[in-house]
Amino acid sequence: MKLDNIGDAVVSSAVFAGIGLAVFAIAFWVMTKLAPFSVKKEIEEDQNVALAIIMAGVIIGVSLIISSAIAGG
Repeated sequence: MKLDNIGDAVVSSAVFAGIGLAVFAIAFWVMTKLAPFSVKKEIEEDQNVALAIIMAGVIIGVSLIISSAIAGG
């Protein structure tokens, strides 16, 4: 691999990481705004494990979508 290609790969990886983090942040913000209750209060104070598992599932789903988009498949 040439040095120019490595630099291009680093730049494109950084761009995809930035876009992925932005999409992840937007998805998390939408989840918290659509919930009719305080997500932070439910998970931290009330120890709502079911909500935490659902949020983790959504986060993993968004992460898989982003990784597939990056991979091109």
